[in-house]
Amino acid sequence: MSIEFESADGIARVTLAAPERRNALTPDEFAQLRDVLAAIAASPSERVVVITGEGTAFCAGAALPPDRPQSPPIVLMRQINETARALHRMPQPCVAAVNGPAVGAGMSLALGCDFVIASTTATFSQIFVKRGLSPDFGSSWLLPRLVGLHTAKRLALLGDTIDAEQAAALGLAGEVVAPDELEAAVTELARRLAAGPPIALALTKDLLNQSLTTGFDDALGREAAAAATNLGAEDTTEAFAAFRERRAPQFKGR
Repeated sequence: MSIEFESADGIARVTLAAPERRNALTPDEFAQLRDVLAAIAASPSERVVVITGEGTAFCAGAALPPDRPQSPPIVLMRQINETARALHRMPQPCVAAVNGPAVGAGMSLALGCDFVIASTTATFSQIFVKRGLSPDFGSSWLLPRLVGLHTAKRLALLGDTIDAEQAAALGLAGEVVAPDELEAAVTELARRLAAGPPIALALTKDLLNQSLTTGFDDALGREAAAAATNLGAEDTTEAFAAFRERRAPQFKGR
């Protein structure tokens, strides 16, 4: 199985493990990734998700055949879309550890995470147009919201490759570190998130995602509903007790 999963201390780590093809995903592997993400989403013991690639690449996108695919393209797109939805709907915070090229759907996979930490060896490309294709894995929705419409068009219509520093300048990567510092930086962030209140983090993530397609009044209503949920949770009681007692809170996701 080229989608590897391991878990420790509330941190779920998903590794794309096909370095011989720069971790490009076959149709079956898109389905495997979808199933792994869905299982993590349903597990209360998993507090944060880290996605990375094995070897020198993050993900080269979809593993396309040398000739036009024989099966209907809609079948492949259905699998790709299901995986993109699984990532977008994850209640846990997701961190992309971009260790090398993130190309096509691989770039979209990274941008679909809540945090992107990139090695200085990372590159990003919306390469679709250079293959006679248009964006997928949600990048047509993600890019304009992350960088604005005109910059999104420049990236998608030209398909140029940008380096990690350029990605950071555009807001596509939150942090750029040396290759030998990537694991430590990702682990530090993952541990901070794993120590946070799971219910409040999930509600906050959902509020921010919904804000992109909802009005102000609807947002206020969602905030009120989230506040009611939080105030009924044991974690909020623990947070206030820890504040009074001047200690670190111990959140249990209840």
